[in-house]
Amino acid sequence: MLGKIALEEAFDLPGQGEKDKREADLWIAPDDQERYLRQIVDINSERVRLADEHGIGYTIVSHTVPGIQGIADQAAAEKKATEVNNYVAEKIKAHPDKLGAFAALSLHDPAQAAKELRRAVRELGFHGALVNDYQHAGPKGETYLFYDQPAYDVFWETVQDLDVPVYIHPASPQGVLYEQLYAQRKFLVGPPLSFANGVSLHLLGLIINGVFDRFPRLKVIVGHLGEHIPFDFWRINHWFEDKKKKLAAKEGKWVWQKTIYDYFKRNIWVTTSGHFSTITLKYVADQIGVDRILFSVDYPYETIEDGCTWFDGDAAAIKEALGGVDGYRLVGRDNAKKVLKLDKYHDADALVV
Repeated sequence: MLGKIALEEAFDLPGQGEKDKREADLWIAPDDQERYLRQIVDINSERVRLADEHGIGYTIVSHTVPGIQGIADQAAAEKKATEVNNYVAEKIKAHPDKLGAFAALSLHDPAQAAKELRRAVRELGFHGALVNDYQHAGPKGETYLFYDQPAYDVFWETVQDLDVPVYIHPASPQGVLYEQLYAQRKFLVGPPLSFANGVSLHLLGLIINGVFDRFPRLKVIVGHLGEHIPFDFWRINHWFEDKKKKLAAKEGKWVWQKTIYDYFKRNIWVTTSGHFSTITLKYVADQIGVDRILFSVDYPYETIEDGCTWFDGDAAAIKEALGGVDGYRLVGRDNAKKVLKLDKYHDADALVV
């Protein structure tokens, strides 16, 4: 398919060699690290060439993990977020029909985050924001700020007013959390387990703490075909509706208003980033609908070649899984066009058969 839109595609600022090498040692096979270290700092050269070669018409780039969420000092985090946003805004100007960006944000102060998001969207032309799970704060970064608390309503109100999505991306466990849970099982850090555990906790927290009820037009995106949540829909829904809501009511607590299915079909989208499985895609589509799924790669942690070879090379089976060519087109580009309010970009109207 030509004109695909990809929106979980990472970059880092240049000059972060030691930090990027540490990240590579966590996620990237030794024989592939040279590629990763080259591609993570490139925005508008090799990235664009590979996208052109594999039918990606528009790429939304975002600051890689741990990003601003890994900076525990508030002033430093806010300064770095502005620096990152200004940097990438200049870089994507080289290919405005092929590149866009999600804002990096410090979430220490919800009001300041809202202000920076408004600037990024209205002045820099960004399509929303991507945050790397919770915000580290406090001494040694061991205070974890989740955005499901009422203090963050000023932020979510701005997100809703701007009508842009927030992508909740995983980050690796650090400090005490890493030592207690993962130090003796380090190869579960990242995509095998810790990423899904972290984002699932955060996203389900947004549900049960009423964020989507207070802001019913919010748009939230998560990657990797839903961070394991769709595969546990029945059990989560059963316990929410038949047990947990009743327990909350008994304790006199406020109760979230809808089912988990309702929130996924109204407020939440999932991407195919790093999860190139047709049978899994079919399952998720059957659960929440083809209109809730967005194509993505997860570059450069995954390769554009792998992501597009799957989506294009297995097109016949994917079309069948998604109910036909219309569903295939929706996942490949049309859903993202609607969520991101994209109109004209490279190959935006290329024929899909």
